[in-house]
Amino acid sequence: MRLSQFHLATVKEVPADAEITSHRLMLRAGMIRRLASGLYTWSPLGLRVMRKVEQIVREEMDRAGALEMLMPSIQPKELWEETGRWQKFGDQLLKITDRKQQEFCYGPTHEEVITDFARNELKSYRQLPIVFYQIQTKFRDEFRPRFGVMRAREFLMKDAYSFHLSQESLAETYAAMYQAYVRIFTRLGLTFRAVQADTGAIGGNASHEFQVIADAGEDAIAFSDGSDYAANLEKAEALAPTSQRPAPAIALQRVDTPAQKTIAEVSAFLKVSPQQCVKTLLVRGRDGLVALCLRGDHEINAVKAGKLAELPDESVLASEEEILAATGARPGFIGPVGLPDSIPVIVDRDAAVLADFVCGANVDGIHCTGANWDRDARVSRIADLRSVVDGDLSPDGNGVLHIARGIEVGHVFQLGRKYAEALDATVVDETGKPQVMTMGCYGIGVSRIVAAAIEQRHDDAGIIWPEAMAPWRVAVCVINPKNVPAVAAAGEALYQALSQRGIETVLDDRGLRAGGMFADIELIGIPHRVVVSERGLAAGTLEYRAREDSESRALSQEELFSLLH
Repeated sequence: MRLSQFHLATVKEVPADAEITSHRLMLRAGMIRRLASGLYTWSPLGLRVMRKVEQIVREEMDRAGALEMLMPSIQPKELWEETGRWQKFGDQLLKITDRKQQEFCYGPTHEEVITDFARNELKSYRQLPIVFYQIQTKFRDEFRPRFGVMRAREFLMKDAYSFHLSQESLAETYAAMYQAYVRIFTRLGLTFRAVQADTGAIGGNASHEFQVIADAGEDAIAFSDGSDYAANLEKAEALAPTSQRPAPAIALQRVDTPAQKTIAEVSAFLKVSPQQCVKTLLVRGRDGLVALCLRGDHEINAVKAGKLAELPDESVLASEEEILAATGARPGFIGPVGLPDSIPVIVDRDAAVLADFVCGANVDGIHCTGANWDRDARVSRIADLRSVVDGDLSPDGNGVLHIARGIEVGHVFQLGRKYAEALDATVVDETGKPQVMTMGCYGIGVSRIVAAAIEQRHDDAGIIWPEAMAPWRVAVCVINPKNVPAVAAAGEALYQALSQRGIETVLDDRGLRAGGMFADIELIGIPHRVVVSERGLAAGTLEYRAREDSESRALSQEELFSLLH
């Protein structure tokens, strides 16, 4: 490719709403252009990179035995009603109506469609196991699209689905897909971790997220320094303390805290550590309000709380009016001491071993000191309610946990029979009886990977692509080709020689000044830059610089070929 014949449109200034590095650099490099909120046009440069990602994904899925297909992006309402997700999926589901007033959605995912396909196509256990996949545009009506293509409304995704007669068969394919994902992200040159994750809106029995480690990541992940354990913060278990609760040492007292509502304010006012305080959250349960009690320095984990049997699949805080009606006090002064018996009290593991703690008194402007479980406050049960923190013991017993930021680029699920049962997707087993199939689901955010790679690999000059993702591996930069025919000819000859050796090369023959040309090549992240100049021709050398190097060096043509082989 010759840049004189390519659409390369780099810019110096970017919109103020480009909040993160990948968004800024993709705009500056001319990889994407905004059409509307969360909608982007991919330029020829951006598409070259995305196709590199797509090809590696396709090769590894094929290698793992998956079969590529393509499903409609527009899906009928009736199919989603069969699984109960037409309403449950929420506002992210973009619903549309055709000229006959029939309702559809623009697919955010394809569990319903693939299961409908399978129930019509798969008849016998002899056809199983089988894995189908597609690489296709998805749409989710994000409430707040942001960060460029990182959280766009329209995006390119690889989604795969497997069908089985047994859980054991699903486990085997799940492991194969897991390893395929490891190969994909390794080939792409990314630093990543596979972490245990919550199944979320997709549902199922087990799942792992593949997280690219980057400071701009929206997800927090916990990983052990003594093993390969890693989990999304939503999933990571906070182990119960090994210490026993001390016996009460002081009497319960009520103290005035007229303006102190937060843990920080109360602990400072009473001169106690936040660790010696208990904060109480009242949430809406299945049969009324439920109290969740945590140590003052810990944060509630909404996903863990949402899985409590007393809660309706989510953790929703009670309103101030509900709290006042139930306790007689306002938020900021709520505590487990004296709560009505109708309110279950679920206590986090760490809070459960506190003695003589501080808590709200359920009276405005009053807190309790010297509070103790069982003596002063009842415990309905103890559960893991909090998010883990740096330094917690690893749940597998090896090492301690550390917290890092990650960008989710892949997710694998053991769905079980959730969708197959809803859609009556069965096959005949060895005995001739119909059996509901068991399913797996495996997604990769193809377009998101492009942004994630930039977040992980960049410097002040621009993008630093892993070679597998770069739009071109080598850039041949020709200095003053219009005025020095010998330089132009040498640049052309080198470009042809590299291309003939199977090295993907772009020739920068635009005739720009060296500074502007080099800035563009660094900005768009080409891994290797070779400069052909009049001075180099006289010396019989080429000026070579790797994208991550700080200095250039002189190489002969043969040395260059050897380095790039």
